[in-house]
Amino acid sequence: MKKALLMAVALLLAPMAAMAADYKEGVHYTVINDGSGSAKPEIMEFFSFYCPHCYNFAKTVVPKIEANIPEGVSFSQAHVDFIGREMGVEMSRAFAVAKQLNVEKKIEAALFSAIHDKRQQFTRADDVRALFIANGVDAKDFDAAANSFMVSAQMSKMKRDTENAKISGVPSLVVNGKYRVETSSIKSYDELLDIAFYLTTMNKK
Repeated sequence: MKKALLMAVALLLAPMAAMAADYKEGVHYTVINDGSGSAKPEIMEFFSFYCPHCYNFAKTVVPKIEANIPEGVSFSQAHVDFIGREMGVEMSRAFAVAKQLNVEKKIEAALFSAIHDKRQQFTRADDVRALFIANGVDAKDFDAAANSFMVSAQMSKMKRDTENAKISGVPSLVVNGKYRVETSSIKSYDELLDIAFYLTTMNKK
């Protein structure tokens, strides 16, 4: 009985192993640096509030990542500032402020909805500040965070990570700080996640 069970498990895992073996560098993923990558397994999503595909990704794929991410693997997000002209930087600041104030989920949803559902125009930093206040953030807390060293440092890190990963389009996933998943090679978001989850094991080899 035990032997039969083990055989059944092996048969179930065999297609997954074959699929993983088919993931090729330069086709399904790109090595973005020659170093050892992150100390611990991680998946980072690069996105922009101005990107409609990122909005869809936030609603349909991010929940799948968070629900199914392998044990011991972390998930984080970085906002890119090259979309939206000067407001791209302000949106990166908004994301960093939201993280600093522990309201990123609420503010992320509010910003995506304001831009893509309500077609609201953000033309200055005060427009972003007003959205935070409308969503329950105290004005003084927002101002303190927006002008803090921690937020500036987070913005610098997101920009540096974006440049290091050579991100030119979003949404995009980078795994272990070393592998960028190539979205042009995938047929579905489920395949995207399969590749990303597979790549989290690469530093262990």
